[in-house]
Amino acid sequence: MNGPPGLPYEVVAALLVAVAAGLVGSFALLKRMSLASDVVSHLALPGIGIALVFRLDPLLGAASTLLVGTLLVWGIEKKTGLATEAAIGVVFAASLALGALITPKADLEEALFGQIKPLSFLDFAIATSASLAIVAIVFARKQQLILALFSRELAAASNVKLQRLDLEFLLLFSLTILV
Repeated sequence: MNGPPGLPYEVVAALLVAVAAGLVGSFALLKRMSLASDVVSHLALPGIGIALVFRLDPLLGAASTLLVGTLLVWGIEKKTGLATEAAIGVVFAASLALGALITPKADLEEALFGQIKPLSFLDFAIATSASLAIVAIVFARKQQLILALFSRELAAASNVKLQRLDLEFLLLFSLTILV
């Protein structure tokens, strides 16, 4: 299968995902969340395990537990005032243990390390759409994100809803990892 003339779908999808990951990653770095991407990616493991046990699409399982995990991290961060990386660490430990227990042993290695395989057109469409949405949302929110990075007090005084912005960023962060 080919994308634009001369480019296979996988290359086009990889380029778009790279742009989205670069944009989100630059804000994550500035928010001092650079190590969180590895940890958040493991939040998907229990969902992958449950999906494999029930013979469902592992991507749907991963997406569901990433969403639940992201909401848990945000809730812990909001209630306790912990740094995002500390809240992620709490949820990570529980989800990794649960995922290792649920995921069938034969599928555990692939779930943890992945596998390179050709993209279907549907996979390409999903990756492309999600990447473009991530880029659009980051550009739409970039002023608020920058202001919140520079000074949370100034952002709050400028009517930026910081808790909502933090949740939106965590969801974008998780979506980027899922893609």
